[in-house]
Amino acid sequence: MNPTLFTHTAYSLDHDRFQTLLTETENLLIIQDLDGVCMELVQNPLDRHIDPDYVRAVQAFDGHFYVLTNGEHIGPRGVNGIVEKAFRDPGEVKKQGHYLPGLAAGGVQWQDHYGNVSHPGVSEAELNFLQWVIVEMGQQLRQILPHLGMTGVESLIEAILLDNVASPTINLNRAYKPLGDRFSELQKAIHELMAALLKTAEDQGLADAFFVHYAPNLGPDPNGKDILRPATFGDSGTTDFQFMIRGGVKEAGVVALLNRYYYQRTGIYPLGPDFNVRQAPPTLIELQQLILDHFDLAQMPLIIGVGDTVTSQVRADGIQRGGSDRHFLQLIHNLATATDQPHLTVYVDSSQGELKNRKPLKLAMLNGNIRVVEGPGDPDDPSDPLWINLAFPGGYQEYTACIKAAAQGRLLGTGKG
Repeated sequence: MNPTLFTHTAYSLDHDRFQTLLTETENLLIIQDLDGVCMELVQNPLDRHIDPDYVRAVQAFDGHFYVLTNGEHIGPRGVNGIVEKAFRDPGEVKKQGHYLPGLAAGGVQWQDHYGNVSHPGVSEAELNFLQWVIVEMGQQLRQILPHLGMTGVESLIEAILLDNVASPTINLNRAYKPLGDRFSELQKAIHELMAALLKTAEDQGLADAFFVHYAPNLGPDPNGKDILRPATFGDSGTTDFQFMIRGGVKEAGVVALLNRYYYQRTGIYPLGPDFNVRQAPPTLIELQQLILDHFDLAQMPLIIGVGDTVTSQVRADGIQRGGSDRHFLQLIHNLATATDQPHLTVYVDSSQGELKNRKPLKLAMLNGNIRVVEGPGDPDDPSDPLWINLAFPGGYQEYTACIKAAAQGRLLGTGKG
């Protein structure tokens, strides 16, 4: 199957052809987000479920599939626990290597498929500070929530405070409905809390160690910081406030994963065996040039990026483009353009979940081409530089069904790498 058949299309729905491509391509690198892509988006992360057959299917792409998520592998709310619950036997999961390999916490938490976890480039002092952040977040929530009239504070904190090792997070989804019109007050208070936590880090000599990621967001401000997406009627806006280790951004994760993939394939790390996302340059242009300068294009795999969080909003003061998957997908698209190689971007519609900040993907034909009427981009933003090659309007069920079918083809020996 020739992947160039997709490179000049936007929002293709030809899933059969994509499945064949995944089955037959030997030199393949799938880089995939998790929540909303292979699992339903839910208000309480503890309620997430993953299909064990999908997890088994991923193993057919061993060495060719890696996750790239702002969530984490480990901890009470990590994806590993969800996988273990799906198989009902943690010991068997480790023995059979069912854990999802790849980068978490934006790129600073590495895991292989046996569940061996490390934090490349992260210091003990930084990890210790993040443990304090978790405690401080809980204490502040105990003051903020009663002030807004919330009851059952402790159970609510249990649901919304994600005590992640490398990316402590406050997820406000469970507070949106009960707070109603006062939700924006909570959003503002957590925004201010994040600024205070960064100031404390600075006071302790960790000024350049952390940043805050908002999801969804309205893209970066002139200083590169995420812009809060304010709650409006029927739209919760920003719900995830993630206190993250600087350098933990998905676009840098693409380069780190590519470095590992080249070693598997050629025995050589183009950027050295110790390269990690904290050593990566900050801009898409610099990341692209790093790849062009150090990676043998003749050995370059077909890179397929899969995500669900991309936004574009036309406002009176200009266009704001954001979403936690936007930049890593943009880097893959830019690399395809710069090298004339057929790397692909894939969008999974996650609007069917419980969250109220996703627009359903609606497509229409215009002059013989598929165009977005509603969804990840604003139809009034035709200059959006991100080109989506393939879409799954049916959500994670439709996407995971395609992965499972493609995996079956690889296992039958029609193209397994």
